[in-house]
Amino acid sequence: METSPTSPIKSLRLAHLAKQLRLYKAPICPLDFPNEESEVADGRKEVAPSSLSRPGRIPFKTAAVLICLFEDSNGDLRVILTKRSSNLHTSPGEVSLPGGKTEEGDKDEMETAVREAKEEIGLQPNLVSVVTVLEPIFTKSLLRVVPVVCIFNDKDAFKPVLNPDEVEEIFDVPLEMFLKDENRRAEDREWQGIKYLLHFFDYTKDDTKYLIWGLTAGILIRAASVVYQRSPSFQEQHPGYWNSIFQKIEKLLGPCR
Repeated sequence: METSPTSPIKSLRLAHLAKQLRLYKAPICPLDFPNEESEVADGRKEVAPSSLSRPGRIPFKTAAVLICLFEDSNGDLRVILTKRSSNLHTSPGEVSLPGGKTEEGDKDEMETAVREAKEEIGLQPNLVSVVTVLEPIFTKSLLRVVPVVCIFNDKDAFKPVLNPDEVEEIFDVPLEMFLKDENRRAEDREWQGIKYLLHFFDYTKDDTKYLIWGLTAGILIRAASVVYQRSPSFQEQHPGYWNSIFQKIEKLLGPCR
């Protein structure tokens, strides 16, 4: 993917945040590195961010989403979200992060996320600086979703161009809301005998109500925890959930190394 040179981050606070996040190392995922002993999620053992070309990883179908951060006029961090087209076959009309499945030719998850954001909302790659990659999250369909964090170099230069086949709306929300126990509820769900918490966040902007839930909510809780360097004020997930999930997925996949 050819891009124009990236401009420097204008905000001093965002430049400092970019420096902080570049030092972040995502917890190891044993499904990416099946031969390494590790503590995952609960133990928060760190490892360098994964990539599509990392040897020894299980060949999951992979997607990436882009967490685009910027500073509003009050100095608060906000994140770009979209409302999916009502004509889509999967999750029509739901709130999501820009992103999509990996395509042949993508060298890593960062390139996937940036390419998809350009296709969906017209985000030119030179307007953002990719600063880190968070640990992957696995969906019920065993899709491996990698959150990629970027920071706007100049938010005012971004002029959204929505792809109507994929996106109906674009809006932004405060990132910190995903650490607060306000306008939030959670439900106990179960998958393959494993109980987990499903989070729902309500957000209203200009009399329009949005529901941010499921995978998107889970990713943004984790992103906010990393950015603000603190845990949410509510229970993020049941103890031992991630270890149980990884063990279950490996059992479902069988020997595939």
